[in-house]
Amino acid sequence: MTQSGGALAGLRVLDISSFLAAPQVATFLGDFGADVIKIEPPSGEALRRIGASRNGESLVWAMVSRNKRVITCDLNQPEGRDILRQLVAQVNVLVHNYSPAMLERWDCTWEQMRAINPDLVMVSVSPYGHTGPLADRPGAGTMAEAFAGLTHMTGEADGPPMLTSIPLGDTLTGIFGLIGALVACYGRDVNGLGGQHVDVSMYEPILTLMGSTLAAWDPDGDDPPPARFGSRLETGVPRNIYRTADDRYLCLSGTTDRQVERILTLTGRDGPEDQAKFARMADRLAHNDELDTLVADWIAERTLEEAIAVFVEARIPVAPVHDLPGLLADAQVQARNSVTLVPHEVLGSVPMPSPAPTLSETPGTIDHPGPPIGAHNAEVYAELLRWDDDRLAQAKADGLV
Repeated sequence: MTQSGGALAGLRVLDISSFLAAPQVATFLGDFGADVIKIEPPSGEALRRIGASRNGESLVWAMVSRNKRVITCDLNQPEGRDILRQLVAQVNVLVHNYSPAMLERWDCTWEQMRAINPDLVMVSVSPYGHTGPLADRPGAGTMAEAFAGLTHMTGEADGPPMLTSIPLGDTLTGIFGLIGALVACYGRDVNGLGGQHVDVSMYEPILTLMGSTLAAWDPDGDDPPPARFGSRLETGVPRNIYRTADDRYLCLSGTTDRQVERILTLTGRDGPEDQAKFARMADRLAHNDELDTLVADWIAERTLEEAIAVFVEARIPVAPVHDLPGLLADAQVQARNSVTLVPHEVLGSVPMPSPAPTLSETPGTIDHPGPPIGAHNAEVYAELLRWDDDRLAQAKADGLV
């Protein structure tokens, strides 16, 4: 079930997390060949019952639990936590999203896990991190987006702040957890540093997105802090979403002096007066509404295909604003196999983003979607804990697995 030839072959990961952010840390590791063992409650993880579904099966579970071996264990039982400790002794990475207080109650803190396995890399995902006054406060990626300032910066200038329409905070947290896990594994396996605790808050990855905005503001100065500006930038123009003559949209960002010079030429607005207002950054920022309107009016007279062709020829960064059908039909997406249609016995074909980035020799793959509840109980418990059929049957009878 695991990818023997993946770049991370030989790395064994235990995933005891739930919902969306933390499990994706293990998902991304599994995409590149790690042996990911997912523990869920005997009744199944909550992710199986939320989000989009088809034929009674969760599409999100199929995606997030791909490439994982799935076992059940009731970690609320003391014996279940004993099983967890036995498994921790045999893995390289542990991924979870339990609060510090819960780990204390379970006797499963980082210090206790490290005592069992000194080489363990333990990835802890939480809304606000495992230190500070909010360490035990519950939350999710949505709260992280708001808390770290992204929501405040999203929306029209004269409108309310807006949340993104996708679970941005959750997936970005998964990526940062992946980075932390790989850095810690390199430090252990190459530099002999031993195990580490990787403390991943959900708001700090969002804060990283806010880096350029944060750095551009002087908290000791007199200027107000940056505010939302729709799809535009206060520090660069033209940069916006523009409607075309065929009622579609394109995204354009051509804010350097050379780019603006080419835009003025192709729009026929390169006379002395326009040059004086728009050619240099400082001047065009003083006339940003006028330049943005000029570009919008020119695009509105052309179809999406026509406008993109002209801007590409002029070496102006431009892209169509794809909906999902347009994305899947795009020749670039198809050429790079950026979306994989993963077969599922109940769901049919499930489109999933292909593992990224692309490695030349050991690219990531999706071998199978999220399995049924307890699909690998017999296999994993026999392999790691030497359980026979009778021991597994007894655990089932006890409600343990």
